[in-house]
This record gives sequence, C-alpha cells and structure tokens, in this order.
Amino acid sequence: RDPAAERRTAAQGAAGRDAAAPAPAQGRRRGRGANRRPSGRERHDEKITVYVSAEELMDLEHARLVLRGEHGLAVDRGRIVREAVAVVLADLESRGDASILVRRLRGR
Repeated sequence: RDPAAERRTAAQGAAGRDAAAPAPAQGRRRGRGANRRPSGRERHDEKITVYVSAEELMDLEHARLVLRGEHGLAVDRGRIVREAVAVVLADLESRGDASILVRRLRGR
C-alpha cells in the first residue's frame, strides 16, 4: 500500500470532476463571525512528546475545564503545559536549589 500513490490518485480524481461544480468557499471563517476576538493561539515550530499517566492526563483536562468554567480562559492543554513549564523554569532560575522543581525531583 502506497499512501503517496493513493493521494495522487485521489487528487487526479478530484481534478477530473465536473468543471461546473462550485468551488469550495476560500477563506471562510467558522464560528461567531467578524466580531470574533483572536484566540491567542500561536504556531510553534518545535515539538516534544511527553508520556503521562491516565491520572495525569485527567488532571490536566480537569485544569483546562476549571480554567474555562471558573476563570473564563479557553485554553488548550498544550498552552497549560507551556505556561506551567515557563513558571517552573523561571522559579528554577530565580530560586535555584530552593526551587519547587529541585525540591520535587529530590523528593522533598
């Protein structure tokens, strides 16, 4: 099975469709319309994979729902993780040996 060949075949089939068929709308936005505020999401060029337990994933999802429900912040789990990492690294930089990260990694 060749996925690239399947994509080419699908593209060729799409190109051969009836020319009178309406083209899909380009640039149309979904959702609430023109008065929509930017989401604050930004594109990231680097990626890491982190494995978490089912309980840790549930805790992260619970935090996302609390942020949305109680604080009005609609953020995704990736944003929560990036902010948490930034906070912990800033604490490490400023407090060093007394930082929460060092203490937790040492088991204290």
